[in-house]
Amino acid sequence: MCRIGAIKSFDPIPPKKALTLMLPQQEGHDNSGFAMVMQDLDGAFAHYKNNPLLSLACTAKGVQLVNEYMEHKGFLQLAQWVPDVVKDTRLNIRAMPRYVFRTYEYPEIYQYRSQQEREELLLDTRLELRDLLAREQNGYVYSFWPDVLTLKEIGDPADIATYFRLWDDDSRLLARNIVVQCRQNTNYAIVRYAAHPFFLQGYTLCANGENTFFTRNMEFQKSLHRGYIGFESDSETFLYSLHYVLRELKWPIRYFKHVVTPLPFEEIRERDDSGVLTLIRESLAHLEINGPNAIIAMLPDSTMLSLCDAKKLRPCVIGKDGSMVAIASEVCGLQALLPDRDTEKDIYVQEREVVTIDNRLEVQRWKQ
Repeated sequence: MCRIGAIKSFDPIPPKKALTLMLPQQEGHDNSGFAMVMQDLDGAFAHYKNNPLLSLACTAKGVQLVNEYMEHKGFLQLAQWVPDVVKDTRLNIRAMPRYVFRTYEYPEIYQYRSQQEREELLLDTRLELRDLLAREQNGYVYSFWPDVLTLKEIGDPADIATYFRLWDDDSRLLARNIVVQCRQNTNYAIVRYAAHPFFLQGYTLCANGENTFFTRNMEFQKSLHRGYIGFESDSETFLYSLHYVLRELKWPIRYFKHVVTPLPFEEIRERDDSGVLTLIRESLAHLEINGPNAIIAMLPDSTMLSLCDAKKLRPCVIGKDGSMVAIASEVCGLQALLPDRDTEKDIYVQEREVVTIDNRLEVQRWKQ
């Protein structure tokens, strides 16, 4: 099993907090990888909230290709964070030669374009950069979005943290929201794109488990949106379904649960909203998921949510103190991060609910 986690905090926190949450869950790591998405940034990127931030790992040639592409498209670099890495051959990490975390100004012709047009530009730019770097295996681009930083790497999570100096209280790398996973996608080939969390246009998702309806989901999603690509992990389909239901269809959060784990027809018939739920199940049947899984997701407005499969075969627990809420696969992670919390208020996500956490750290439970 994988191990997943997330932290939402009133105050900006370093990645060290996420590592504190995850490393006690060591049994599920298998030393294959570490990845995180940070949102609502502070530190080095505190003054660039509205500027897109590019996160990628690449070769030296990859940097040159990206520089030339961004200049040609009219993006102007504003700021960057360059990791001061620890180059120690004893570390278990498949490090890339270069890591790029840069904020840009939009091209001049987009200065007065709509928010929708800008967001489509950022998606197309990321897809084009991904294709450009893949041609000769020159790197990986993970996200290109305002106020979001993504880091993914293959190896031992503790060694990866050492390599990037994530144990340090570096005031340059801070965020109020962090979604993290400490394992690579070991059911398939180990590639960086397969590492959770996945990101698309402000939506972040990681999962613990598997999806036996992967092929059905994938074939349907390929026809829905140009951004639904890759499919290096069966869990990536969860992100695309979330994006499609909330962004493309603009449905409320509670309907996402009805799409991915719909109620049986006999239960639907007994409800007042049976007409709506029947139409959802009939029209989006190919987005239903199956198998043991638990999901943690983050929305563009930084709302976090968690849900489980209909059989509840993968656990997820939520704990809270005065300034922080955390989600983890195991209670030991919460105990390490939030030792003084009221454990009687811990929430174990149930199979028929969606739990959301807003920016006031208020927790709501939506029963399916």
